[in-house]
Amino acid sequence: MLSHWIIAPAVLPAVLAPLIVLAFRRDLTLQRVFSTAGTIALLVLALSLLLASAREPELYRLGDWPAPFGIVLMLDRLSALMLVLTAGLALVVQLYAIGTGWDTRGKHFHALLQFQLMGLNGAFLTADAFNLFVFFEVLLIASYALMIHGAGGDRLRAGVQYVAFNLLGSSLFLIALALLYSVTGTLNMADLAGRIAVIPPGDVALIRVGAVLLMLVFAIKGALVPLQFWLPGTYATAPGPVAALFAIMTKVGAYAMIRMGTLVFPPDVAATGGLIADLLFWGALATLIVGAIGVLGATTLPRLAAFAAIASMGTLFLGVSSFTEQGITAALYYMIHSTLAGAALFLIADLIRTRQGAQGMAGKGVMACLYLAAAIALAGMPPLSGFLGKLMVMQVWSQNALVWGVILVSSFLMILGLARMGTDLFWKGPVDTTPAPPQPLALTATFALLAGLVALTVFAGPITAWLQTTAAALIDPTAYIAANALPIVEAK
Repeated sequence: MLSHWIIAPAVLPAVLAPLIVLAFRRDLTLQRVFSTAGTIALLVLALSLLLASAREPELYRLGDWPAPFGIVLMLDRLSALMLVLTAGLALVVQLYAIGTGWDTRGKHFHALLQFQLMGLNGAFLTADAFNLFVFFEVLLIASYALMIHGAGGDRLRAGVQYVAFNLLGSSLFLIALALLYSVTGTLNMADLAGRIAVIPPGDVALIRVGAVLLMLVFAIKGALVPLQFWLPGTYATAPGPVAALFAIMTKVGAYAMIRMGTLVFPPDVAATGGLIADLLFWGALATLIVGAIGVLGATTLPRLAAFAAIASMGTLFLGVSSFTEQGITAALYYMIHSTLAGAALFLIADLIRTRQGAQGMAGKGVMACLYLAAAIALAGMPPLSGFLGKLMVMQVWSQNALVWGVILVSSFLMILGLARMGTDLFWKGPVDTTPAPPQPLALTATFALLAGLVALTVFAGPITAWLQTTAAALIDPTAYIAANALPIVEAK
């Protein structure tokens, strides 16, 4: 049965990681073979689940305990999409790390990568809020170890800041879950949706506090202003391939916000009303502004890429904050785009760093073309998918001049910042006449991300139609709740 494959995206990397540590820790070749083969298998599995998700949502019960008493995993269109995006990005990052030798600078790169995939896939599949917290912690541990991969004082300091902020988020997460459980007696997401819809008036205040705390947790994960301070230093000092993999990390916060905001705390529920949507809207605007200003003022390419990631989260959350079918569709399209574009820029930054020397940059022409393509995508200029994504978000807020003004001005600031950085990198200073370091696998991986952006643009029509159906299922979660075999409670 298909349902037995739903747990595989979490189990496969969970088995591979300790196997690599215990059996192949002294043989890098075997680590590469088993880890890459596992990631390829994960991608094939994710694509199969994506095709299967076109049907009704499907449930997997661990231990065959029914919801809400047992731990359950849920496959729907959104979770399947995130599985494919994660596996595809992980494969590209893995090939890049092998091609550049980044995986030789520490003993356990491939094992940590598999642990990271376990946490990501588990977070996307779980249908229980407490297990979402558990997988968040797996993410935190694996991402911290990956970030300090190869050591270095700056990297260690940024890692401590990263852990401190995320531990704060973990504490808030536990408090929020305790509040929700004390009022509702459940943490199953579908069950929460039914119980919060009919919550007694005396418990509304506690539910609101729990909802706001959860929003703060997801805002930390998604680098939403004013909780974005951890991201620039973390992403700018992390190894290039690790920073590229982290492009999906902020999307975990966006995913959780979409899932909880449409299922548990929709705008029409009496307990929270439009509170989450309002807070998210203003936070998204501020995030977009801060990210664009950061891009304009960045002095290094990795730091510019980090602030571009913040700006992209602002645009994404603007689409989410509408909590409409059109807005969620735009947000999902932009989520795919920003993950590919952000990861590509981090890899390009790492390639440029390895080719820069005292006499200039080797292979400057190829690097300039790669940088130009990534810059066009991130700034939201035609003809690539960034332009289409921003246009879709602007259409969501077609009656709001403030949103249009912020998006247009921030895009202009990002164009200036990206153009200035490109001028400093490729127009100033001598050209190194020595041959560029041979890195065919790394270049292929980088081109693969840019090819993904081209495909996202060329097939924007059918992709958007698929995402619109996904958004409709999120706005009306009847099928999701029914798959949990839970009664649908009508709000009173």
